[in-house]
Amino acid sequence: MADTLSVSGIDATYYLTKNLDDATKFYSDLLGMQPTMHAPDFVTEFSFPGGETFGLYKSGEFSTSSGVMFAVDDVATFVASAKGRGVKFAENGDITDTPVCHMAFGSDPEGNGFIIHHRK
Repeated sequence: MADTLSVSGIDATYYLTKNLDDATKFYSDLLGMQPTMHAPDFVTEFSFPGGETFGLYKSGEFSTSSGVMFAVDDVATFVASAKGRGVKFAENGDITDTPVCHMAFGSDPEGNGFIIHHRK
């Protein structure tokens, strides 16, 4: 029988950025926290209590990313506050209600997409 390998989790998710300083400021404001690690002109990381890390990596090979879901207690309240600070959300601004979650789709100034998310 062959050995079976499996992934035990996700340590970090990174987005590429053209302007690390601006992206760091944007995500510090969006997430309501300061970076847990920052190397100027290279990388910024935000680590969460569960051990997950969201990072920004300055790269000359930029392309937009999407797919990160940031967990919040109340999507509507969070989105309203973020919109008040200039964060852009999907054109209709609606909060999607699914059988398992509530979510709202936003984007950062460089066009990277993210989701504000709450599991039911």
